[in-house]
Amino acid sequence: MVRDGFFYALGLGVVAAVLWFLKMPTALVALPIVLAAFFLWFFRDPARTIPQGPGEIVSPGDGLVTEAEWIETTSGSRLRLSIFLNVFDVHVNRAPVSGTVKVAEFREGQFMNAMKAESVLHNEQTLVVIDAGGYDVSFKQIAGLLARRIVCNVKVGDRVERGQRIGLIKFGSRVDVLMPAEADLKVKTGSRVRGGSTVLAVMPQPEPSSTTVRA
Repeated sequence: MVRDGFFYALGLGVVAAVLWFLKMPTALVALPIVLAAFFLWFFRDPARTIPQGPGEIVSPGDGLVTEAEWIETTSGSRLRLSIFLNVFDVHVNRAPVSGTVKVAEFREGQFMNAMKAESVLHNEQTLVVIDAGGYDVSFKQIAGLLARRIVCNVKVGDRVERGQRIGLIKFGSRVDVLMPAEADLKVKTGSRVRGGSTVLAVMPQPEPSSTTVRA
């Protein structure tokens, strides 16, 4: 459970207690109690089994893959995945790879529907780039129509492990993942993914060098 859920639930519990003390109608007293239960559920943080295979890149969040395409950037070709998180998904974000954080930047912006393609350019967001050793994997936490706060708990220089909890986007939102073009894609548009446990792609591994033994 993310602690934010306890804060919301506690506040609503106080409201319910005040309404009960004032002898308000039962339906009115029940409303903040129902909302408190919803927030406790929404801010859940289930344990996940983290894949341990070499070169595996896992999803940074739960949700639906809405885009999976190769794009051209100033740094060359990249594979980009967009994952939409609705209000019923777990909103805890996890590191897609192990490595060192080389960029962690927050940018203010709008709060348009995260399903729109232009939201990646104009919405409030945080960019995190991880040096995985030989290649970079980056992802964006993008606020949506309902999301009004992005939490990112890492900074430049931090060492993170694959599947490690590193942040949270409150309510509906989106995460974009950018990885090397040569990554072997394991999901497709329409796939449902789980943060920290679904493998999005696998980086090719170097062939083991052969050693000739002479008698």
